Amino acid sequence: MTHRFQALLVAAIWGVNFVVIDIGLRDLPPLVLTALRFVVAAVPLVLLVPRPTARLRYVVGYGLVLGVLKFGVLFTAMAAGMPAGLASLVLQAQALVSVLLAAVLLRERPTGWQVAGVLVGSVGIGMLAVGGGGRATLVGFALTLAAAVSWAVANVVVRASGETRPLSLLVWSSLVPPIPLLGLASVVDGPGRVLDAITGLSWGGILAVLYVAYVSTLVGFGLWNRLIATYSVARIAPFSLLVPVFGLAASGLFLGERVGVTEAVAAGIILTGLALVLRRPTGVPVLPAGESRPRPAIPALRHGGAGRQG
Repeated sequence: MTHRFQALLVAAIWGVNFVVIDIGLRDLPPLVLTALRFVVAAVPLVLLVPRPTARLRYVVGYGLVLGVLKFGVLFTAMAAGMPAGLASLVLQAQALVSVLLAAVLLRERPTGWQVAGVLVGSVGIGMLAVGGGGRATLVGFALTLAAAVSWAVANVVVRASGETRPLSLLVWSSLVPPIPLLGLASVVDGPGRVLDAITGLSWGGILAVLYVAYVSTLVGFGLWNRLIATYSVARIAPFSLLVPVFGLAASGLFLGERVGVTEAVAAGIILTGLALVLRRPTGVPVLPAGESRPRPAIPALRHGGAGRQG
């Protein structure tokens, strides 16, 4: 499986994931659904995979940022009225934030084509957000943007950690979110509601939890983290611009969310942005599909005990 195909597969998995989340939220409060996602992702795999090579602070930090902030906030946004298709595209604001954070914190200098591609893709996302913004609540829209920023931070944590076992990082960090998420859910929804939701799961809810835990989290983020570790945040993050294309298609097919002319045009602009990001600068050797290159050192974070490099 080539690395380009892996990136496309992740985008498809995550696009469909928004439909699955919408279905899961019919049975479960958002923070409970998020907590179950990470419990199932961690157990029993944590007994089977080796410990991450990254320092503990990166494992805990990644679990908190990805689990509590990104997904806890995203699921809450969708429960607060953010449509699945629109959520899938607004969340991709993380691509621009990821490139900017990587440039500032990791000294990963984006190429001119990468900057242009992310900006063009962001224009497409903006068109979709404005064109479909009336279908979302203000709270839902704002929370989705906050989730996008959290995802960008999580991307930087992965790159800075120097982790050589992406699956180990994902599984072991999944032990971190459940307790704070269930604690917050008990405060927001009440202990009784949390218990009733867990014990009264329907088959639809169970299947939703299994998809978001195994397919979206373990397969999706396992491939994603390996690609980021192999290449760079700036090169991999823009592939997420394809997620709303799959998300809008899946939402229209399974949830009946209409895709209009604005959405179709914006999706074309997003694809154009991705093409610019992937354009090879003049004089730079082509990386054969499926072949990795050594990761660069991270000078800003290596001093004073940064994560080990693999």
